[in-house]
Amino acid sequence: MSEVERDTNRPPGSRAASRSGRDEETRAQEWMTRRRFCQAAGLSACAVAAGGTAALSAEFLNPRVLFEPSTRFTVGPHEAIAVGSVLTDAEHRVFVLRLHDGFRALSSVCTHLGCVTRYQPDEKCIFCPCHGSRFALDGEVLAGPAPRPLHWLQMALSERGEIVVDTAVEVRPGTGFRP
Repeated sequence: MSEVERDTNRPPGSRAASRSGRDEETRAQEWMTRRRFCQAAGLSACAVAAGGTAALSAEFLNPRVLFEPSTRFTVGPHEAIAVGSVLTDAEHRVFVLRLHDGFRALSSVCTHLGCVTRYQPDEKCIFCPCHGSRFALDGEVLAGPAPRPLHWLQMALSERGEIVVDTAVEVRPGTGFRP
């Protein structure tokens, strides 16, 4: 059966429908040629690269700043701290001791592995709960795996008469503070 005979068996409107279907198929094949596909893929890749570049440039322009708290802090007026007392500042990791001969500030960070130590008032020593190191109130190692004494920190008196400790400045052991 020839194509003309097949078309005569169809209703009159179906011939136009079959032609338009073929035309759409032909148009679709013509529209998506290999060249157009490669162009679309290349433009898409360029758009993704440009978007990534823009995102990284925006991230680069934002400063990566780590805002740390100040290393200097006040403990309070020296008259308010009783002789023989030990103040613990957990936020700054410092012990402030007032002894008969003046004040001293010791870091509460253990010199073994960096654990935070605790003051034991009944034993009058500083104890590391992680590995059992013990320190005297002058920072010297009494027992345990700690290789060095606790660090002594700088102390000063502010204009208002308050004691100021600076955790960024270490001083030589035995350097006390007398108001």
